[in-house]
Amino acid sequence: MRFRRLSAAVGAAGLLVAGLAACGGDKTYATVLEKVQDGGTVVVGTKWDQPSLGLKKGAEPEGFDVDVAKAVLKEMNGGKDVQITWKESASSNREPFLQNGTVDIIFATYSITEARKQKVTFGGPYVVAHQDVMVRGNDTSISTPQDLKGKRICKAAGSNSYKRITDPPPDGQLDLDAQLVDAANYSECVQKLQGNNLDAVTTDDLILAGFAKQAAASGGQFKVLGQPFTDEKYGVGLKKGDTKTCEAVNAAIKKLWDNGTMKQLQEKWFGGIQGLKLTESAPPAEGCA
Repeated sequence: MRFRRLSAAVGAAGLLVAGLAACGGDKTYATVLEKVQDGGTVVVGTKWDQPSLGLKKGAEPEGFDVDVAKAVLKEMNGGKDVQITWKESASSNREPFLQNGTVDIIFATYSITEARKQKVTFGGPYVVAHQDVMVRGNDTSISTPQDLKGKRICKAAGSNSYKRITDPPPDGQLDLDAQLVDAANYSECVQKLQGNNLDAVTTDDLILAGFAKQAAASGGQFKVLGQPFTDEKYGVGLKKGDTKTCEAVNAAIKKLWDNGTMKQLQEKWFGGIQGLKLTESAPPAEGCA
C-alpha cells in the first residue's frame, strides 16, 4: 500500500513524523514504510559494540540484530533489498535518535517496557531474551543471581538491567543491595570485569553470550550462570505514532518466523552456546497503539 507524500501544509499530523525528513534527503515521508516502498535509504540504528548482536568490524556492523533488520526491511519492501545507512545507537541515545530523526528505525537489543512505550512505538517483539549474570571463569563466589548481594555490578548508561537486581518489583526484581559501577556501555562493562574492577555483568543472556563467545576466541574466560530470571522482549523502535510502519514490521516478523528465517538467524549467531535458551516460536506482538 502506498501513502501520500506529505506537503508543506500537512499540519499537526506532519509534526508527529517530521523527524523522518532529516533522514530522507529532499523528500519528506509520512512513515518509514513509505520511505522503504519508495526506494529511499533507511537509516537503521544498531549497537556497534555487542558481539553476535551488533558489532562493527568493517564498513558495516554485523550480528543477529543487523541480520534481522535487513530481513524485516526486505519483507516490508516486497522481497526486494533496501538501501540502508547504519547508525550506532547506544542504549543512552535510542529515544533521542528516534525523536529527532537521526535514525528511522532501531534494532538494538531494545527491550520493550511500559516506560519506553510512552516515548517510542515498538514493533515486535522479534525474539525474547532473558536477563542472566556473567562472571569471570574462575569465580566460585557467585553461582546464582541472589549471590550478587554486596557485589560490584555494572551500570551501563541508558540500560535498566541493573534495576532488575537492585530494585523491588514492579520496576525491579531481586531488590538486592549491590554496588553499582558506572560504564558507558556493555563493552566497557566487560573490560571492567576482565580487569577485576567489578564482580559481575548482568543483562540479557544474548548480550552476555556474545561477549563470552568473543572472549573465548581470544583466550579469555567468562561464564554465564544460565539462570535467567526475566523476559526481555526485543522490539523494533520507531518514532512515536508511526503505527503504519509498526503494523508492517509485525507482519514481516511473523512471516520470518513462519518461514524459519528467525530460527536460522538465532542458530547462526548463538547456536551451541552452553546454557543459552533460544526463542522457539514467534513471540506475540505487543500491538502498535
